[in-house]
Amino acid sequence: MTAGQPPGSGGTDGTVPPSAPAIEFRNVNKAFGRVQANRDISLAVARGEIHGIVGENGAGKSTLMSILYGFYEADSGDILVNGTPASIRSSRDAIARGIGMVHQHFMLVDTFTVLENIVLGAEEGALIESSIERARADLEHLEQEYDLKVDPDAVAGDLPVGQLQRVEILKALFRGAAVLVLDEPTGVLTPQETNQLFRILRTLRDRGTTIVLITHKLREIMAVTDSVSVMRAGEIVAVRRTADTNEEELAELMVGRKVGMGRRQPGAGPGAPVLTVRNLVVRDVQNVPRVDDVSLTVRRGEIVGIAGVSGNGQGELLQALAGIMPFDAGSIDVHGTNFSPDRRADPRRMRELGVAHVPEDRIRMGLITAFRAEESAILGYQRDPALMSRMLYRMDRIAAHCRGLMENFDVRPRDPSLRSANLSGGNQQKLILARELERRPDLLLVGQPTRGVDIGAIEFIHRQLREFRDGGCAILLVSVELDEIMSLADRILVMFEGRIVGEVDGARADERTLGLMMANAHEGATQSPRRDAPA
Repeated sequence: MTAGQPPGSGGTDGTVPPSAPAIEFRNVNKAFGRVQANRDISLAVARGEIHGIVGENGAGKSTLMSILYGFYEADSGDILVNGTPASIRSSRDAIARGIGMVHQHFMLVDTFTVLENIVLGAEEGALIESSIERARADLEHLEQEYDLKVDPDAVAGDLPVGQLQRVEILKALFRGAAVLVLDEPTGVLTPQETNQLFRILRTLRDRGTTIVLITHKLREIMAVTDSVSVMRAGEIVAVRRTADTNEEELAELMVGRKVGMGRRQPGAGPGAPVLTVRNLVVRDVQNVPRVDDVSLTVRRGEIVGIAGVSGNGQGELLQALAGIMPFDAGSIDVHGTNFSPDRRADPRRMRELGVAHVPEDRIRMGLITAFRAEESAILGYQRDPALMSRMLYRMDRIAAHCRGLMENFDVRPRDPSLRSANLSGGNQQKLILARELERRPDLLLVGQPTRGVDIGAIEFIHRQLREFRDGGCAILLVSVELDEIMSLADRILVMFEGRIVGEVDGARADERTLGLMMANAHEGATQSPRRDAPA
């Protein structure tokens, strides 16, 4: 089979009926124990279109696509590819049918080059080296045809996330994908990278590729899809032509009720300072300043938002403030307790001072996926005497504690014994937020609070943040979502190359001004030195 050419999967003579959908589900069911993930799903996706699938976290979207890609087998029902029944019991079966999938968490080997990653699993012989040069020409053809330029000899671990996603798409096309499934593809992308991805998807569609886009972002559905299916509680509840619907209708169909769409709700006004940062500098292992002379204040009863393209020092700033990452110069003051490079903070001391931290990366820093939910629900607070008896953990208390968090923060399913990895992304996020807010912190450091989270959970998380602000909590919010920053923040700071380059009153903020600041192109922006300038 030639790379980039889909394998035949139509009738017995290799032809495809002209009216046959690219893929079709008929009465598909899938359960995990007592949880019915997919219930009697019937869905057809036309060839050569971009079809969106939206729904709350846990609605069954990813499960359905995992059945299509052979990660799971349906309990009952049928799958048809180009009008022909298909038995798909593994990803190898799916690939043979011309189905490719780009997963939410990329499946690449960091130490391999782009070309090695693309060839891996599709080698023509026993050794990968013998396949690489033969694949290079095919890869160059795919890059040119679909405008997917990537350095084939670059090491994957050195590439930005937008480039990594291109590698995943190229890997699927190299294997002959005529149907391409993307699961929450923009969850880790900047707005610029998202726009680039959509241009690529439109090019793929115009060249005849069928695309299924799983997402919770309704603006993206409206921007790039031709049609959309809405899932709720494991069922398809509506199918619409995108041109015939709108964000408000889709949100209501997803959640089953009307949803507030990002309405700004200002607080009563700030109180006394809780956090004061002066001239903070954080350097990486190459001695490059990632946080460069940052000063800021966060007061009781306010949300201070930090906007900026991902990778401009926001993550390092949050980690330094949480006591996770050491800093090289400046000071951090929490409630009058001062920390400096000579008097370092640590996470335990920060928690004792009433500082809670919701990290940007929930998988790497927020929980341990192999732990049960009840264990992840006490991380950082595991020394709490209320959870112990005579130096031993009381698992009944830990389970009851987790069950209460799940109830109060609408974490589904409400099963403390469930592995953290088996919670959907939105429910993982709500569990972490519940763990941190349950302690009623004076200062909340929160990074990307709704990354990969559905619209119902976004509404819930935003409401919680506003309620804690109105209760006197000081909140420092980092988000790459401008809509989120503008909806929540009372003051907005913009970071560029590790520096604060501007500040805007939340009530007066607009996307154009913030966007120019994020590019350090605004008239009033502070000019930032090059990252590689000598210290």
